[in-house]
Amino acid sequence: MLKLNTLLTTLICSFCFSQAITAQEKKPKKGDEKIVEAPAPAKPAADTTKPKKPVKPSITDKIKTSKKLEGLFTMYQDTVTGSIQLYVKKSQIDKEYIYQSFSISGPTSLFLNQSMHRATAIFNIKKANDKIEFGEVNTSFYYDKNNAISKTAGVDVPEAVFLSEKLVAQDSLGYLIAADGLFLSEKLDPVKPTPAPGTPPGAIFNLGNLNAAKSKYHSIRSFPNNTDVVVDLSYDNPAPLNGGGDDITDARYVRVRMQHTFLEVPQNNFKPRIDDPRIGYFGQQVTNQTSIKPTPYRDLINKWYLTKKDPKAEISEPVEPVTYWVENTTPVEYRQIIMDAGHRWNEAFEKAGFKNAIVMKIQSDTATWDPADVRYNVIRWVASANPGYGAIGPSFANPRTGQILGADITVEWISGSSTPIIEDLFTFNGQLNNSFIDSKFHHEGHACTLAGELKSQFLTGTTFAEVNNASADDLKRIHKDFLFYLILHEMGHTLGLHHNMKSSQMLKPSELHNTEITHKIGLTGSVMDYPAVNISSDRSKQGDYYTTKPGPYDLWAIEFGYKEFDEKEEAEGLKKILSRSKEPYLAFGNDADDMRAPGKAIDPRVNVNDLSSDAISHAEDRLKLVNTVMNKLKTKYSKSGENYAELRSRFGNLNNQRMSMTSALSRYIGGVMVERNYVGDQAKANEKPFTPISMAEQKRALAVLNKYIFAPDAFKNDAGVYPYLQLQRRGFNLFSSPEDPKLNATYLSLQINGALAHILHPNTLLRLSNSSLYGNEYSVASVMGDLTKGIFNADIAGKVNVQRQFLQTAFVKQLGAIADLKTPANAYDDISKGAARQSLKKIKSMVSGAVSGDDATKSHRANLVALVDKSLAIN
Repeated sequence: MLKLNTLLTTLICSFCFSQAITAQEKKPKKGDEKIVEAPAPAKPAADTTKPKKPVKPSITDKIKTSKKLEGLFTMYQDTVTGSIQLYVKKSQIDKEYIYQSFSISGPTSLFLNQSMHRATAIFNIKKANDKIEFGEVNTSFYYDKNNAISKTAGVDVPEAVFLSEKLVAQDSLGYLIAADGLFLSEKLDPVKPTPAPGTPPGAIFNLGNLNAAKSKYHSIRSFPNNTDVVVDLSYDNPAPLNGGGDDITDARYVRVRMQHTFLEVPQNNFKPRIDDPRIGYFGQQVTNQTSIKPTPYRDLINKWYLTKKDPKAEISEPVEPVTYWVENTTPVEYRQIIMDAGHRWNEAFEKAGFKNAIVMKIQSDTATWDPADVRYNVIRWVASANPGYGAIGPSFANPRTGQILGADITVEWISGSSTPIIEDLFTFNGQLNNSFIDSKFHHEGHACTLAGELKSQFLTGTTFAEVNNASADDLKRIHKDFLFYLILHEMGHTLGLHHNMKSSQMLKPSELHNTEITHKIGLTGSVMDYPAVNISSDRSKQGDYYTTKPGPYDLWAIEFGYKEFDEKEEAEGLKKILSRSKEPYLAFGNDADDMRAPGKAIDPRVNVNDLSSDAISHAEDRLKLVNTVMNKLKTKYSKSGENYAELRSRFGNLNNQRMSMTSALSRYIGGVMVERNYVGDQAKANEKPFTPISMAEQKRALAVLNKYIFAPDAFKNDAGVYPYLQLQRRGFNLFSSPEDPKLNATYLSLQINGALAHILHPNTLLRLSNSSLYGNEYSVASVMGDLTKGIFNADIAGKVNVQRQFLQTAFVKQLGAIADLKTPANAYDDISKGAARQSLKKIKSMVSGAVSGDDATKSHRANLVALVDKSLAIN
């Protein structure tokens, strides 16, 4: 109160004093007749030091020099700088969208070829204060909303925000942000692969570092349901250690063209279908977090959204068919074959209740639409400078549901050849990080080698036909069957189907050339296999070279994936379809099961380049056929006025056939047949999931190897071409190594990489022992004993030729590596070590007691004894 009273007194006094001063100023001077008023006090000067509140720029201000690209996402591109601004509507905040990336052009050695399908993801858009965030959504988990635990959805699943941009401007409907940081970067899809650990510098081509200043937009397409942004990303590498292939103009400066596609999540009545291991579909791996089952899997298959126009009809046309466009880059002479092959899939869809589910069209030469537009499913033909895959047939799907949203098939044209090399996915040499490969190309974790396999098979067919003076029409038929099979196979992938490497064993050997059978049900159970080309040693009995229709398995798989059911009937209907899995023609085994790599898998029936239910006999027949053709090779391919490059190529191709047959035969040793049927499926003779290959079959396979691969005279028919295997000189392509043919390396590769690498693999040897507990009678010691006989007995009493010297030495070294006491137990088990040491002792006894042979043979045997002694020495 004291302070308040004092303040009031001061104010009153101040007021009275000011009034007195004013009165004195207004008083007129003596003699004046009027009162002069005092001038008004001057207004205080404006305070120029205080900043004005800035006026926020409007969206109109920010887009003055830009053109508008309206669609799912509205873009504004500056007409001067080319920069992009993205307008996000308020209605798009907190919604999910689908992202898909494609490579459009880039180094083929890095698999950046045209229209490679790369990353697929769900992303969302959120507003965080004055920023817009783009984040990837984790779709690996499912929560039943009726379970209280579903309230924990997202717990311990870290967010993945790949872009956070400050607002440039906003209005009542949305927000404007800069978008160059999103598109002219690697935020969406890292282009540069990560080399595998330990890869030497320069071993693979390196793009260098992204130069954002040199990067630019190529094109933008924005439609109501999708937006495509195509960018040219520039990479600089001032001091490249690897110059790349012929497609690299200058390794220091490389541009990669990428397409980023944003899609609206489809709003329809698509019903996801749960995956089943008895049938192979690509799909989405999902774990049910609200399930207490020991196998809480809710994996979904990838499939197109097909629904009947007439739901009550047994067979009806779909509301919207799956349409493929044959791009106008396709050679005219192949277009009808592709059309016919594509329509052949309609037979499978009729089993699922759909008529004309597949529609094939040809893009006209005057068409203005871009084949890269995701609204079109395109079959295209390209000519890469360095073909890295041959052909691919990928599709992409909604990760939430498995609904396929788009697909492409690309076939590579090989310059100077009337035939494309084919591969449906990729062949990897181990130089790129596997996680990069899996995440960007095939997240199921398998790679394919159809390029080398199918090319080799096709050339074998033409070689055999040509050396037997086949007509031009016969050669055209081989090519037609080959191309027909290619399109069927690739289209099967775009429909969602995995490989089925077990299907080539459907028919008996006596049925392979019976067209009454093959035209009715096919040559193989599925077109998703990598079968050997079907060749008859008797040209008059030649049947189909490849199957030209979807097989029984394909029809069954499509029925499972696409047949519509009422909700009440679905469980029972699918159960009925799946119960047929034990039928022999419906056998299935995919890349996870196949035995291409030594020691990888266990069932020899799940393999590539085999054929018929008796693959051992088929392999023997093919090896005989190769030997027959070798005798005629030089005469047929030594053409007047030409060099010997084609002869060399055909020779290499025939040895590739030997390699395929050798690999197939070796997988029977230690093999175990696998059945993935469920308890209660329709009866079949063998109810057990695992059944070892009988000892008789294992020994039969090894006997064929001993005769056609290990024997001293295994390659005697090749001798006539040896002096003519000359590589064509192109500039300085012979500079790095002598040009003489490396014959012993060729044959040793067959013997070691084709056969022994698998038979003596630690997994195979251990399986021989493990499987003895449930039926196998062929022991590790017996296998090594039979190998020793096959590799040594035939020439123990005489001269050992050069091919056998290399083989015997390599075999002894392998046994020594197994027997080495320093080798970790997890590499080779003790039973394998013991058997190897015993075999080495036998070999030493055999070669030490051999007294005949020339000087080369004697020195060879002395070396073997030294190797054995070293291996058996106690260190």
